Amino acid sequence: MKVTYKIQETKEQIKHWKKCGYSIGFVPTMGYLHEGHQSLMKKAVGENDKTAVSIFVNPMQFAPSEDFNSYPRDLQADIELCEKTGIDLVFNPNADEMYINDFCTFVDVDKITKELCGKSRPVHFRGVCTVVNKLFNIITPDRAYFGQKDAQQLAVIKRMVRDLNMDAEIIGCPIVRESDGLAKSSRNTYLSPAERKAARVLSKAVFEGERLVKSGERDAKKVITAMEDIIQTEPLAKIDYIEIVDSESIEKINTLQGRMLAAIAVIIGRTRLIDNFICEV
Repeated sequence: MKVTYKIQETKEQIKHWKKCGYSIGFVPTMGYLHEGHQSLMKKAVGENDKTAVSIFVNPMQFAPSEDFNSYPRDLQADIELCEKTGIDLVFNPNADEMYINDFCTFVDVDKITKELCGKSRPVHFRGVCTVVNKLFNIITPDRAYFGQKDAQQLAVIKRMVRDLNMDAEIIGCPIVRESDGLAKSSRNTYLSPAERKAARVLSKAVFEGERLVKSGERDAKKVITAMEDIIQTEPLAKIDYIEIVDSESIEKINTLQGRMLAAIAVIIGRTRLIDNFICEV
């Protein structure tokens, strides 16, 4: 496995693989890798000749009040996990390498970034789309893999690729959960023991909402209310949002039909956690 830190070196390696006729899979991450990331990497390794992983905590997608400086990092453990999983290339640039001093070009996806997480994190998706665009230009993947836990991000990336005629195929992968149901997240490490126990309420709400939909409930308000009621049983939990939207347009829907996304964001202590389920009805 090769570890690179510079854009040019990375591009040269990718070009060599392309000349050899290899297909390229890509998993963009911010590091502190867990089983959720590993599931993406395993799928990429299984479907491509060569697989690259980026490890880059992207400052552009954090607001000044957010956790950029405290975001968990463990590069050595990340590299070991990548090597164990069969990754061929790890790209680990620093911010100066990715954003030169007079950097002033950004990628904005409108409309679908205005709802859900976009309301409370208004700069987030601009930063995500800009860095993913740059990474796609560097890695030029045939396929790129993203987790469904960040369902709005997945929808936004798919829209950007479609609208800008990018060649990469975007592949969404299922949420990986802890044994008690909590969705795997690097931010779970922020939780105290009491908060970690309280965080189980997210998956309980998601599972109940999914059960209601699968049992035939088609009134979005009733499903949302049932999920809210579960979250509100936990004193440490504060609801940011619970919404049901079309999974592609991210527009709110009142009657459940087609492919819909039920997404929640909940603050436990000082940690904001997200979870969701997607159903075809």
